[in-house]
Amino acid sequence: MNSNGMFILDPDRLASLAESLRGAYIAAKPFPHIVIDDFLPEEVLRKVANSFPKPGEINWYGFDNWRSKKLAVEDEELIEDNARWLLHQLNSSTLVKFLETLTGVNGLIPDPHFKGGGLHQIERGGFLKIHADFNRHESWKLDRRINLILYLNEGWKKEYGGHLELWSTDMTRCVHRILPIFNRCVIFNTTDFSYHGHPEPLTCPKGQTRKSLALYYYSNGRPSEEIIGDHGTLIKLRPGESPETTSSSSMRAFIKRFVPPIVMDVRRYLSKR
Repeated sequence: MNSNGMFILDPDRLASLAESLRGAYIAAKPFPHIVIDDFLPEEVLRKVANSFPKPGEINWYGFDNWRSKKLAVEDEELIEDNARWLLHQLNSSTLVKFLETLTGVNGLIPDPHFKGGGLHQIERGGFLKIHADFNRHESWKLDRRINLILYLNEGWKKEYGGHLELWSTDMTRCVHRILPIFNRCVIFNTTDFSYHGHPEPLTCPKGQTRKSLALYYYSNGRPSEEIIGDHGTLIKLRPGESPETTSSSSMRAFIKRFVPPIVMDVRRYLSKR
């Protein structure tokens, strides 16, 4: 905190953290990434979590199709003050220097418009299929290089799901599943082959949601081996998935999780008569 009681990122702490984690970040599989718990002071993030707008409280942009079912807002005029201040801290020179040291990607440029980022929220039954992100800023024509996701979910349980999954380049297996718990920060390289998402419908209690802040960082140019050409979000199907079946299979999994077994048994019995 500064003398006015406002939260300011600690450059010395972040510099030390970046140096200590850089080797692990670069060596991580299936692509460079790191998971950092207790990333910020709890009281700072709790203010953001407690004032996080509920579905319907602001003009969320809703995604609802076979690819994703989630809410997002990138317009800072719709974002309350605590989250807005924190987003600007995460777009600051201090954070950019931390990312450059951590990732080895120099010349990073933050996005003050939070294109595609900002606040994300997923309700029970929501999901985000495995994908590679859009790789160019549509207005600036800069290359998207780094993703930062900060989770705000206190008391989150494994049975709620919502794990961030990191998949192999050949899309044959999930290499890591990361639970979206409170104050957990996930940072990873954005390339045309950094496949990630949370593909299974969320099973948290009704009224509870999976909340996160998302920020993206760019550069002017990138290694040619990281891209296959300019594109938007690239959805990648898991083994056994298809666009025609993924919505219905996701719904079946969701129903199976919550409907009592006796009801399912009766349904199967009647369908055979």
